[in-house]
Parts: sequence; C-alpha cells; structure tokens
Amino acid sequence: MQRYDRLREILRLDPDQDFLAIYRLTATYEFPWDFTRALELALFRTYAVPSIGRLLAETAEFTDRAQKRYDDTALLLDAVVEHGFDSDTARTAIRRVNQMHRSYDISDDDMRYVLCTFVVIPSRWLDAYGWRPMTHHERRASANYYATLGRHMGITDIPDSYEEFEATLDAYEEAHFGWDEGGRKVADSTLDLMASWYPAPLAPAVRRGGIALLDDPLIDAFRYETPNPGIRKLVQGALRLRGRAVRLLPPRREPHYARQNPEIKGYRGGYDVGELGTFPVPGSRGCPVPHPRRPAGAEAQPPA
Repeated sequence: MQRYDRLREILRLDPDQDFLAIYRLTATYEFPWDFTRALELALFRTYAVPSIGRLLAETAEFTDRAQKRYDDTALLLDAVVEHGFDSDTARTAIRRVNQMHRSYDISDDDMRYVLCTFVVIPSRWLDAYGWRPMTHHERRASANYYATLGRHMGITDIPDSYEEFEATLDAYEEAHFGWDEGGRKVADSTLDLMASWYPAPLAPAVRRGGIALLDDPLIDAFRYETPNPGIRKLVQGALRLRGRAVRLLPPRREPHYARQNPEIKGYRGGYDVGELGTFPVPGSRGCPVPHPRRPAGAEAQPPA
C-alpha cells in the first residue's frame, strides 16, 4: 500500500451515504494522532463560552476528576466511531451521553456549538499541521457523521454542511466568547492534566506549549498572558515538521482508536461502556441543577 492509496479509497465512497466509513478511515487510519490533539484543542473552545465553562466548573468533573472525565468522554465518543450507530455498543454510549446531558440545564445552542467544534476544529488543525489537509469529500462526510450523532442526541437546527457548521461555530464564538472564572479554572485544570502525561520536569514546557496553541480569542477569553511569539513559532513549527515527516512514512495498516491512546489512563483492565461517565444525583455536588428522579426501574430510551 502506498501513502495515498487510502485517500483514493476514501474518494471512491459517497460522503452522503458512506459517511461513517469515510470518517472512520480518516480518523483512525489517516490522522488518529491529529484528531486526538484537535479534539483536545476543541475542549478549550467550549470552556471559553461562559455558560459551558461555568457549568463544567460547577460539576467539578474537569477539575477534581479531570483524568476520568477525559477518559470517559473519549471512550464514549470512540464507541460510536468504532462500532457504528446501529450497534448495541454505540446505542449504549449515546444513551449514556444523553442521560448525563439531561441532568443539567444545557441550552440547545450550546449543544449545537459543541457539535460544531467536533466538525470544524479537526479540519482546521489538519490544514495547519497535518501531513495533508482534509479534502472537501472528508469534510462533507464528517459533517454528515456529526449531524447524525447530533440527531441521536436530540439537538435541533443542525447545520446541513461543513460550511454551515463552520459559519455557525464562528458566529457563536464571536457572540459568546468571554471571561468566566469557572471557564478559566477548567482550562487550567485541563492544561495540568495534559502536562501530567509527561515526566515532571517537562510539565512547565508542556503547559506553555499548550497555551501557545491557543489563538488570540481564546487567550483573551481566559485572560492568559499572550504567549511569546518565539514559543508560538517553535511549537507550530515543530507540529508542521512532524506533519512533513509523517507524510514520508508508510500508511497505517490497522486502525487506531481513542481507546488505544496512551493518554487514556483509567481503564487499563478494560471497561463497560454502560458504566462510563457520571451518574449525577439531583441536589448533590455532582449535579448543580435539580431534576426529578427517574422512577425506579425506568430505562432511558435508545436513540432514534
């Protein structure tokens, strides 16, 4: 197999009908490392929306239990990519996500914005740092994949194309990015988590490098000190150099899923998808928004 053979395979598929197959090939064969980094960067964008950052701080999931929250989020999303929407595993994962979201007062606008970050940020990352950019074909498939996921999550007014996802994301950030103490706290905790994956002497450099990857609207929203231009240039240059090096490597022969990432620390002995995530109890610290209890024995309905 040659370097661009899998891209040719992708281009033979229909992005409106075969979007899951295209997304799986793109995310798990072509760019698994890049998608992981891009989706980590997408987390920070959500924190810069005060209503999202404040709620995450109130739940303490990304401050007191950052590694578990990171693991559970990655594994729940990964279950759908790996097994497909019609599988029992994916249905269980989506049910768990929906159960958690229903425990909080989250606006549909915020949910739609988060969905937009999943579509747009990986494409922008690959444009900047990938061994090749995403094609329009792949962006269209990604938009269809996340539109389908969004419908399973009950999100309304989902954009119809990659271009609409991008326009929605840009407009929402322009209108809503801003300072919130909770958002800054969650951003700091996430940087600390990422630094913890490396030897302790490297942690300060990892944290500075992470901040250097944030664009100016994020820096302003979190009130971080503007990164040194030299550090920004060094970090971005290193990522571009990595992309050029990966282009020279043989293509991946096996898929790499998020569950295989070394950053997933909490489930070395395996996991049950149905036990991932949180199980908030109304009125407790884990759920700042009171909700009626589900009747004993009641089951959440599977996604449509």
